[in-house]
Amino acid sequence: MLRKKTFKQGATLPHIKNTAQDQTILMPAPKTIVVPMLQHIGAPCEPTVNKGDHVKVGQVIGDTDKYVSAPIHSGVSGKVVKMDIILTYAGNNVPVMIIESDGENEVYEGVRPPKIGNLDEFVKAIRASGLVGLGGAGFPTHVKLNLPNEANIDTLIVNAVECEPYITSDNREALEHTRHVVRGMQIIGEYLKIPNIIIGVEDNKPESIEILSQAVKGTKIKVQPLITRYPQGAEKMLISALTGRKVPSGGLPSDVGTIVLNITTVSFISKYLETGMPLVKRRVTVDGTAVKNPGNVEVVLGTTIRELLDFCGGVTEEIKKVIMGGPMMGIANYNIDMPILKQNNAILALGEELGDPPDETPCIRCGRCITRCPMSLMPVYLDLYSRRRDLDQLHKYHIMDCMECGSCTYNCPAKRYLVQSIRMGKTLIKQQPKVKGGK
Repeated sequence: MLRKKTFKQGATLPHIKNTAQDQTILMPAPKTIVVPMLQHIGAPCEPTVNKGDHVKVGQVIGDTDKYVSAPIHSGVSGKVVKMDIILTYAGNNVPVMIIESDGENEVYEGVRPPKIGNLDEFVKAIRASGLVGLGGAGFPTHVKLNLPNEANIDTLIVNAVECEPYITSDNREALEHTRHVVRGMQIIGEYLKIPNIIIGVEDNKPESIEILSQAVKGTKIKVQPLITRYPQGAEKMLISALTGRKVPSGGLPSDVGTIVLNITTVSFISKYLETGMPLVKRRVTVDGTAVKNPGNVEVVLGTTIRELLDFCGGVTEEIKKVIMGGPMMGIANYNIDMPILKQNNAILALGEELGDPPDETPCIRCGRCITRCPMSLMPVYLDLYSRRRDLDQLHKYHIMDCMECGSCTYNCPAKRYLVQSIRMGKTLIKQQPKVKGGK
């Protein structure tokens, strides 16, 4: 076996993977789905159907001519009964389409495997599928694959790290759809002419490492075990661990000859090219101290959190907090009637013990946030200047390089809300585009 690798700094988190051995269960489509027109980083979609229209599974119901975006498809067949606006967990007012299922799950006539003969057609097909990063970021995949001519990419990195506690959806993809994972990597390598393919897996997933290692024998793909450490799944950390290359401040993986894709994203590409079915379902890890029957569930996009929790047996105590994503980088949700989106890989329902945040106390100047920061930043000053709204100092301390991983907050003995402050500081900078460095 290859020598295990890792990156510097970061945090060692508890190994909480309660659902790692749980086979994925298919949840039947609900009677009604709620479909926001923004489920990705980039421009929102405009509805392409109207109230009263009948739609089918796989039919485009939202799209835009903006490049950084991704079309949205219906996960059920039925009638569009309402157009509305909702406040999402990210704080955006977004148009939504409410579709009442007819229970038939009739597939749209246009759903068929795409015909692809070159890279341009491949990228267009991926856009048509509605695919975005399924590891949580939600960045449109076709944009990542459509590289500039001058880009010299020599390494495709497939992210199977899944470093946050609780989440096991990617691990189940590796175990349950190994063929599609391998074929997806090969397809991308062929069309983008990438000579090296590495799949990084942390050593707390030995079964995945073994199965993937067996599956790639005789190919150019390398399975690289990694020492378990958070946030190893972050692009820059993973690139550093696997290649030793450092993405420059403000730079992209392509600047150092790499492209990074999530394992479930890669697997979907293989499935889509075989079936033509766009992204209308996804696997979600459902866990947390308040969940009666934790597990991995494949759900139709637009299913509400409440319906998903009910499918998992309901809750065992009052929910104090619901997180979409992991406990480190996930976002707390104010409403369990919010729908599951493309980028949601986990739902955590937390009770009394874990749901209430600790009280914040004054900084004791211990420096742990600095020594643990994987980006070698100074969170203590980012926190200070975010609260003071001092944009010049925030630029000086490179606030936009922060990935909001939460390593600083996790290690802070004073329980400072560091990431919360840093997010506020970033928002201030984004609202001031003419300020020096605030592009």
